[in-house]
Order: sequence, then structure tokens, then C-alpha cells
Amino acid sequence: MLHRRELLKQSGLVIPLWLAGGLIPGRNAFAADSPDMIVHGRVPHNSETRLNRLIESWITPNDLFYVRSHAPVPQIDASQFRLTVEGEVKKPLSISLAELREGFAQRSVVATLTCAGNRRNEHSAVKEVSGVQWQAGAIGNAKWSGVTLADVLNKAGLKEGAKHVWFEGLDQIERSGGVIPFGASIPLEKAMSEHGAMPGTLVATGMNGQPLPPDHGFPVRTVVPGFIGARSVKWLGKIIVSDRPSPNHYVATAYRLVEESTPESWAAASILYDYPLNSVTCLPSQGAQLKPGPVTVAGFALAPANAGQTVRRVEVSADGGQTWSHAEFSSPAIPFCWRLWSVKIGIDRGTTELVVRATDSSGEVQAEKVPWNLKGYMFNAWHHTKVSVS
Repeated sequence: MLHRRELLKQSGLVIPLWLAGGLIPGRNAFAADSPDMIVHGRVPHNSETRLNRLIESWITPNDLFYVRSHAPVPQIDASQFRLTVEGEVKKPLSISLAELREGFAQRSVVATLTCAGNRRNEHSAVKEVSGVQWQAGAIGNAKWSGVTLADVLNKAGLKEGAKHVWFEGLDQIERSGGVIPFGASIPLEKAMSEHGAMPGTLVATGMNGQPLPPDHGFPVRTVVPGFIGARSVKWLGKIIVSDRPSPNHYVATAYRLVEESTPESWAAASILYDYPLNSVTCLPSQGAQLKPGPVTVAGFALAPANAGQTVRRVEVSADGGQTWSHAEFSSPAIPFCWRLWSVKIGIDRGTTELVVRATDSSGEVQAEKVPWNLKGYMFNAWHHTKVSVS
């Protein structure tokens, strides 16, 4: 059942003031001080959802969806906007927002996005890492609408050397070497693929029945189901088809797993694409004061996207993993989407923590521990929730 707030937002009855004027403001559309969000930075805006709010519904409302930005929200005049397609294509394109909405078949899909740095604070607990110290709320599940990247590329026509698709945003990120846009790239196979009703990539203009909010990429972004959020570029301005991955910093250097910062380590590290199997307890909260007896434990789980896996089982333990209780699901098993779960489990005065692990449809079980890495990416070990019982 959809949360009442979500139903109101998806009704489409309210037109955001920033859209009515056509000009996206250079500020956040949502209050950075919302009690429902943990704010890690205001400019650029980075915030995650408090876990108790995160699992209120399978679809995450726009104002509860985590925000990851590397620069301030750019100012974009929607009436003048053009999305360009170039590189290894037969016919370069320059597409207006109206043409994108009216000249292609429109699609809507539900897909989960999660930051590669989600749960980074647990890496930092082992050994401090730099970057936004995400807890476990940098994740959300939304209904995205737009056109498939495959349709756009087919209109441009692909040359024989096409192997990768680059995305460039219209944001401006200040780095020591100058100002760059946020960028990403994906293999052409992912761009052109279809998995059932799920396209390999969506060029999205809508989120949960409304135009994309400013913090989430208005007027256009990519949504790459199954890939880390960094591959879904907000404020999309340019698509480049190439024979190699993008040279953009956020592909060539960032978002790779390394244990030490040496040229050899960076060169050997693979580009991060798929997100890993993961599960998190959202209720009770960390440090909760509980009474002996049965307690309801609830959270989310996400399967890796390879071969369209889904979450098959979630188990919770109150004795450090010696015994496990199977959770029940309150949402469907759909590839590229999280599942919400809950279970009632008995606790006593000796209980100090709750532990959760997930199993996907291929039989892979979430690892008890994972290796530390320099950038704090892809933390997906068993999730531990400290509690006190009295």
C-alpha cells in the first residue's frame, strides 16, 4: 500500500513553482534542515534519509529520496535546454525537452538507486576514509519516467566502433585542475539492453509522477538500473558514444576499489558498475532502548543486478549469528528494486545487537565481513544494530 504522502505527490496536481517559470533555481528545492533527513552538506547538497522514514513505503517519496551532488544545482532554462548526442554516431542530435517528451515512446520503470558510498561510516569505523560519511540511508526506490537510451541512440545511429556511452552533466565541479562536469560512462551493452520491462538505461524527465526535482537532475538525467548511483548522471547535457570508457575523473579515477593510493593500484582497479547484495535494519534504530520480549525488526534488502537477481531471503539474528529468524516481505521481488522486510524476534537482557543478512535468487549469501578500501565504497557486510535491553 502506498504511503499517503506518496499518493499525493504522484497525483500530479501540484506544479512546482520552479517549473512554472521554466528556470531551475540554483538552490535546493527541499529544506536542507528537514528532520527526516541527515544533512552532510548544503552546498553542494548531500543528505540521506533517516532509516525509520526510509521504509515507510516501497516507493520513496521525492522529498525523502537521498541527494548526492558534487556541485551546486545548476541554473537551466528549460525552454532553451538541448540534449546533444555525438561521437561514434551516424547522425549527431540536438534534442529539446519538448522533443524528448513528444518525439520518443515514453516509458516508466521502478528502480532503486544507491550511492556507492552508502554505509561508508562503517568502513571509517575500521580505518578512516575521506568523503561524505554516509550511514545507510543513501538509497531510494522511485518510479522514473522518460525515454530509453536505446531509442535515443538508435535515432542517432551507431557506428561500428561504438562500445561505451559517456554522460556529461551541466553542473560545474571545482577541482584543482579547473572546473569539470560530473561524468559517467557505461558499456554499450548495458545502454541497449532490456531485461523484461526494464530498459538498460532510461533518459529520465520524471520522478514519481512529477518532473524531476532540481536536486534530482531537472530537466533530464540518466537512470541506470542495477548500477551504482554515480552512473546515473543528473542535469544531463551531453551523451557521447565512444570506443572506450569516459576519461572524466569520476570514471577514470574515482569510483574504483583500491587499498592504497599508488599509480599501480589505481591502474589495476576496475571501474565500479553493479551494486552489491546488501541488507540493512532500519527499525529498531541504532542504540534503541528495548524491553525483553518480542520486538519487530524491519528494513530493506537489495540484490545485485547481474542476471536480474532478486532478494530471496532475509534473516535476522539476536545472538551474533548463532541462530537466525526468517523475515517476511512486504514488497515484490522485482529485479533492480529493493525489498522491504520485517520479522518479530525475541530478545532478552543479554541481547546487545541485531544482525541482518540477505540471500539473493542465485543463492549468494551476504558476506559477514568485507575488506576495507581507501574510498569507502560498496560496504555490504552484515548490518549490525546496537541495542540495549532492560
